[in-house]
Order: sequence, then structure tokens, then C-alpha cells
Amino acid sequence: MSRNGQPGIAPTSTHTHASGEIIARHRHDHHQLIHVSTGVLAVQTDAGAWVASSGRAVWTPAGTWHEHRVHGRTSVHTVGFPADDAPLPTGSPTVVAVDGLLRELLVACTGPGLPDPEARRMRAVLTDRLRRAHVQPLTLPIARDPRLAQVCRLVAEDLTRPRTAAALARRAGVGERTLARLFRTEFGTTYPQWRTTTRVFHAMIHLAEGATVTETARRCGWATTSAFIDTFARTMGQTPGAYRAAAGCADHRPTAAPPGAP
Repeated sequence: MSRNGQPGIAPTSTHTHASGEIIARHRHDHHQLIHVSTGVLAVQTDAGAWVASSGRAVWTPAGTWHEHRVHGRTSVHTVGFPADDAPLPTGSPTVVAVDGLLRELLVACTGPGLPDPEARRMRAVLTDRLRRAHVQPLTLPIARDPRLAQVCRLVAEDLTRPRTAAALARRAGVGERTLARLFRTEFGTTYPQWRTTTRVFHAMIHLAEGATVTETARRCGWATTSAFIDTFARTMGQTPGAYRAAAGCADHRPTAAPPGAP
């Protein structure tokens, strides 16, 4: 189902996708906020990858080329904003924390048949909430330097295998100090911090596709389930079990493996 707004209201829609579905690379003339009430949607741009879930919405500025991959049966709600009227920063995609009120507003605003006066009032409240929303930092950036890209690919291909920075530097044909500098300059982080972000990112996808908490911990390289739960909760603000339940995956089993790299 979809609904295009009247003049002054950018296109808004709600629709459902099957697990594994890919929405090809595209861009919009308007800003777009992407929220999912069930499942998970991975959003990738030339700069990096983000995940939209029931507790996280992805803000995509106007003109940004992006593509989506669906993990688990997913209900997607998109709200458009005119290019000259943005409630969030327009420099790059951003992940926004979605609380109870914001979630209900996003679902209500994208419902079919909403009268225009009511839609405008609801969007005004939504815009106010977005201006005060907490922006979450979890992003998986894409490396531009081919040596760093090779290292990232090696790690993401098999998260169960511990890889030291020294071993990765040798594989990439650089010194360990050079590799550390590449992580700092391109990602603004250290290798261990980047690897943790990568594991959490993939854990979100595994959980959305129905993997248990224990299975996800093993697939993403944690030595113990308790260590995974602690790291995930500190990063995401909720336990992996709560995240899995919110994604609507309590009885769902995986139907599509996540990509080796985002």
C-alpha cells in the first residue's frame, strides 16, 4: 500500500517485504525516514551501512544513492520530507532511536487513507519529536583504501575466526602501524572497536532472521553467550533477546544468510 501526499507533503508509504528481498540502488528528491515495525532492513550507501529495526529508523537525505536488503519478513514504513524542510541533519544518513511515541507516529503517518488535514497535524508532531530524537552512532562505514577494504572483507567473511591486527596487516601487505592509522583516518576508530561494531551489526541481522541468541553469539565470534549479551546490550541499549522479540522473530527461522560484508 502507498500514499503520495498532497502538495507540501513528500511521498509516504507502508509495505511488506519477504526475507532476502533486495531493493535496487536508487535515490529520492526528498529526504526519507525509514522505519520497520517488524523485521530488519539493511540500508547501504556509498559511504556505509545502517540497520533499520523496530527501535531504530534510518534517515536518508535527499539525493543519497542507497539500496536495501530485507532480513526476516519486514513491514517497512517510509516518511518523506521536502528537501528544503529537514528535521534532521542532511549531510549523511543517520540512525535515530525510536521510542514508543515516535514508533506509533511513524506507523500512523504511513497508514492508507489518512485525511490531509490530519496527516499534516500528525507530521507536525512527528517533526517535533524527530528534532529531539537521540541519534545513534552505530554505522558500518565502507573503506576507500583498498588495503583497509581487504582487511574489512577478511574479517567480515568469517566472524567466528579471531584475527589479530598484526596478522591482518601482513595479509594486506602493510605494517601494523599503517593499518592502525588507516582505521583512525577512515573510520575514526581502532580495529577492535570496528570489529565489535561489525559483529553487532551482523548480530542484528542474524537475530532478525530468527537465529537464537546462542546461535548468534557463536556465528558472530563471541567466546560466550554472556559476553555477547553484555556487548550487545551496551551497544544497542537492549538485550539481544529483547531485540529479537521486537523484530517479530520469536518463531521465525533463517531463510537467507546475511552477506559476508555489508
